[in-house]
Amino acid sequence: MPDPDTAILSVCTTCRAAGDVSEPRAGAKLLAALLAEAGREPVPGLTIEGAECLSVCKRPCTVAVVSPDRWTYVYGDFDALEDPDTSARTLLAGLRRYLETPDGVVPWRERPEAFRKGVVARIPPLRVPHETPGQEFRERHSAGPEPEVSEP
Repeated sequence: MPDPDTAILSVCTTCRAAGDVSEPRAGAKLLAALLAEAGREPVPGLTIEGAECLSVCKRPCTVAVVSPDRWTYVYGDFDALEDPDTSARTLLAGLRRYLETPDGVVPWRERPEAFRKGVVARIPPLRVPHETPGQEFRERHSAGPEPEVSEP
């Protein structure tokens, strides 16, 4: 079972701004800035890794954060061309708050502005594997016990 006080930040390394043809790509620059900043100011429990593509090409640079029993977030619009260091500091500050919560939901006013404006998706925590798809819905909306079926 994964440690609930951990999170993984996936950084899209293939992200690039429209018209930018420089190498390394902006996403790879953001990843490097995040790793450098985390080396200076570590975020306990956070693992930072590159991801081939997060498929949010219209909102570069894009990252995703996932943690056991917490909501997963996908954020976009992080500047990695002009100021990747500021983007890295903003991301790590927001992720410190994320890891302080039991469910990953940081109160709106406590989120960095880039998190408020840059959210692409919020994905519910993964349910316990022994539940069947829709089981919770069926249990809440059931009219009562299943009728017994007798064999003729």
